[in-house]
Amino acid sequence: MSARELGVAEHQVVKTLMFCEGPKVVVMLMHGDLQVSARELARQAGLRSLEPCSREQAEKASGYQVGGISPFAQRKSWPVFAEASIRDLSKLYINGGKRGFLVGMTPATLESLLQPQWVTVKREK
Repeated sequence: MSARELGVAEHQVVKTLMFCEGPKVVVMLMHGDLQVSARELARQAGLRSLEPCSREQAEKASGYQVGGISPFAQRKSWPVFAEASIRDLSKLYINGGKRGFLVGMTPATLESLLQPQWVTVKREK
């Protein structure tokens, strides 16, 4: 929906996803039109397994409401992973901390602000 309203491809809208393994939380940035292989993310993160956090876990861990979770200024500094192909975009749009509030930036800016670990964990929908 955000991509349509902005007039950009869904691939350029980067979603912020929260994954949990018990009390451990990781933040994953993924193209809006793709899904994450939790098994591959766990492997590349050096964890046994990961699953999407529940709504309550995600909101408690991030400090944001689901639908408005931003990777910036979270309640705690969790490890941030990002799909490597995000670096190929000329511009991306990512949640700024409130539902419907997206921030446009280059992948280089994203990298300088978050210093994510780049991984390849995408799956087609």
